[in-house]
Parts: sequence; C-alpha cells; structure tokens
Amino acid sequence: MSKERIQKALARQGLGSRRQIESWIKDGAIQLNGEVIGLGQQVEVGDVVMHSGRKIIIRDVQQTLPRVLMYHKPEGEVCTRNDPEGRPTIFDHAPGLKHSRWIAVGRLDINTSGLILLTDDGDLANKLMHPSSQLQREYAVRIMGKATPEQLKKLTHGVELEDGKARFEDIVETTNDDKLASGSSSFNRWYHVVLMEGRNREVRRMWEAVDLKVSRLMRVRYGSVLMTKSNRPGRFYELEPKDIRELAELAGIEYDKSLKSGVPVQKVFRMQGRKQTSRGSSNRSRVGGAKRKPSNRKKVTHDKRR
Repeated sequence: MSKERIQKALARQGLGSRRQIESWIKDGAIQLNGEVIGLGQQVEVGDVVMHSGRKIIIRDVQQTLPRVLMYHKPEGEVCTRNDPEGRPTIFDHAPGLKHSRWIAVGRLDINTSGLILLTDDGDLANKLMHPSSQLQREYAVRIMGKATPEQLKKLTHGVELEDGKARFEDIVETTNDDKLASGSSSFNRWYHVVLMEGRNREVRRMWEAVDLKVSRLMRVRYGSVLMTKSNRPGRFYELEPKDIRELAELAGIEYDKSLKSGVPVQKVFRMQGRKQTSRGSSNRSRVGGAKRKPSNRKKVTHDKRR
C-alpha cells in the first residue's frame, strides 16, 4: 500500500466519516505515532493512530474484503454509538473487531425495527448510504385504516415534506406478510413500500402527509440484502463474500477477485444448512409505483448470533 491521507485510511477502517475525522484532526484529537497531526497528513501500513484512547493500526486496503453484518434491530434500540440517555444501542452486543469498529449504514429510529447493515469499511458504508447509489430500501408498514386509491397515487407520485418532495417507488398491499410481525387486526393494513433514499423518519412522514398514521414499521430489505422471518430480532448475520460483492456492485464498487474474507468475526458463530425462503407473492396486491428490480434483492443465508 502506498501512502494515503489519514482521514481516508481511518474512514476505510471504520473510525468515522472523513468529515468527522477531519474535525477531530482540527481539534487535535488524533495522534499519529505519538504526535498530534494536521490535515493532509499521509499514513502507511503499520502506522499507529490514537483517538480517545483507542489504538488503530493502519492496515493494507488490499488484504481482505470488508466485513458486512446484517442486524435485525428490535424496537427500543437506538443507532448511535453512545446514547446520552442510556438507552440500548445496536452496538451494545455487536461482535468485537481488532483495530477497527463497526459503522452503521444509515439509521432506524427507536420505534422502527428490522434490517440494518454494519460494516468495518467507511468507504463502503458511505457509498451504500449515498443517494447517488440509488439503492432500494424496502419497508413493511402497518397503518391504521386502509389507504384509498387517491392516497396511494399521491404517495407514488410524490408528496411534499419539510425537507423536499418524496415518493415511493413501489407500494404493495399485503394481507398476511408471512407473520413477519404480529399484532395485526382487521382495522390495520400492511403495505410494503420501496424508497431510494433514507431521510429522517421519511416513511412515517410520507404517510402522515396523506393523513394516515403508521402504527408499525419494519425495514425488510436494503439493496440486495433481504431479511426474512428466520432472521430473529437481536441477532447478527455475517454476509458471505459473494453477497458482499453483489451489494458493493450495486453501490458502484467492484473489489478485486483475488480478495478473500478474513477470519470469522469474533463472538459469533455460523448456523450451517439453513435455507431461507422469500415471502410469497400470492398474498400481495400491487397498488402503484414502478416494478421492483429483481437484481436488487437477495436473501442472507448465514446466521451470526450474539
């Protein structure tokens, strides 16, 4: 590995975003080989970086594929690393990493459950989150009451929110949802919706814009990674190399074919022989929006428990 800027190397190893790392450097909070540094500092393999008592050894970018976990977030957990109110976070029971840390790919609010991706590669995380990558996010939504055709049309054509216009790429009504979530009643209706971005509370605000209230919200897919009913809340699932490559390619990243995965993540184990099936389409009724891209969807097949 040739020398590269320290903020790029640290972002790649999961310390934070490049902008956040640049802010720490300006504040004198980053040390390189025992010395406080400034912006533009170059690093190479083996250099030792210290931040807030944490030691990070710069590693070769070409050694292994990045790691990616899928986590089934329960309601009641937050996506920040340290919560000032002391609430449980998605990082509390994440498997340990040596000389790196997990980065959440986007966020889910405390009352939203479901799929959230974590990776140890900052560049990959940024690409997966960036709107320009156009990765689909699919949610199972339970609303109070039933949406009218006019309301659904507005949601697929676009509604005005405080931070700009938003629309669902697809809306599908489901009658059972394969028991992905319990507590359904005849008064409530379940829909699956697809977005191409991840603004704060966007799904809830969109339904509110057409005078409907969301009573349950669960993310079930991010790009090519699909969560099924066998992915239990509170568990981590590590993606296989082929699944990591497929997900990265959707975000415009192509890894060298010679790269392999590293040693399995600590404090997790793999359940072999599991076959997961996708939710059936026979109980769905399409009510608007563009046809879903089949190539942007994939089931995870390996279970990593706490």
